[in-house]
Amino acid sequence: MKIHLNPNPNPESDSGRATKIAAGGFGKYYTDNLVVAEWSETTGWEDAELKAYGPISIDPATSVLHYGQEIFEGLKAYCQPDGGVSLFRPVANAERFRRSAARLALPELDTEDFVATVEALVKQDHKWVPQNIGESLYIRPFMFASEVGLGVRPSNHATYMVITTPASAYFNPNKAVNVWISTEYVRAAPGGTGAAKFGGNYAGSLLAQKQAAAEGCDQVVWLDATERRWIEEMGGMNLYFIKGKGKEATVLTPKLTGTLLAGITRDSILSVAKDLGYKVEEGMISIDDWRDGVASGEITEIFACGTAAVVSPVGSAKSTQGTWTTGDGNPGPITMQIRETLLGIQHGTIEDKHGWNKRVI
Repeated sequence: MKIHLNPNPNPESDSGRATKIAAGGFGKYYTDNLVVAEWSETTGWEDAELKAYGPISIDPATSVLHYGQEIFEGLKAYCQPDGGVSLFRPVANAERFRRSAARLALPELDTEDFVATVEALVKQDHKWVPQNIGESLYIRPFMFASEVGLGVRPSNHATYMVITTPASAYFNPNKAVNVWISTEYVRAAPGGTGAAKFGGNYAGSLLAQKQAAAEGCDQVVWLDATERRWIEEMGGMNLYFIKGKGKEATVLTPKLTGTLLAGITRDSILSVAKDLGYKVEEGMISIDDWRDGVASGEITEIFACGTAAVVSPVGSAKSTQGTWTTGDGNPGPITMQIRETLLGIQHGTIEDKHGWNKRVI
């Protein structure tokens, strides 16, 4: 796939861009350009184009509006100590994008083409990358069924796009979030789309998120669909439980069962925690294990992780079975050590032993 460069002839001024970056937030402002590529069943992928960011026009009968056939990804570009910019694990995102496409009956985009389109956009709009540690340029590749027609079948036309937005922390990392454990609703079931990064998974979570807010909680935690017993995810993020303290602690995350999203940050933390000398486990943890582990002091810290938030400490949990608080309800030392180490790798201030960073400029 070739990428034709037709950048925005009227980019944001230096002062306007600086003001928007300083405003912080997530998804508030978007950079000067985007990338778009079209696919059809008869001709395959066409060349991509980098062009000015702006609205798109679609027919009211476009398939995605009626049947929700779409996927997306989330990754980041980080400033480096010498003023350069690096992508964090773009190949892993490309591979997951292909798996999501296969599950949603959309065309698979070659890993090399995915990375190349992301890299081209970040190179063009690199001035939008925030310079502060913990801030980044968030990158959103997505694909949707763009055939015009109301037949219920895989679309014979698809559109792939990449947009970017400067981003500060999604949650305040110095404040633990409180969570509602949902026993009424589930995020995903065996054989479903839980392992795909698919918008419908997020749409289906919003009612439970409203319920969590009504209970005075920041986020919802999902249980498995079969027994309504086993912990799966928090919102759209993976969860980690820390058992014990100090160097003898064990860092545990729910294992991938086909209903959980295989988070890139989740996978990175498995390696980071091991590098820091902690025992690492992927296993099953039930709602009873959580409650009883907190009560006994066995579970000392909990955090969620994802591309947007990186690491978000979890304080108290509330459910129909009661409310319990981990430790003193504040971010724990191991949680913050893992967070700072991962951010250090992403920003180039800590050695990248795993070859995760891909230099852009």
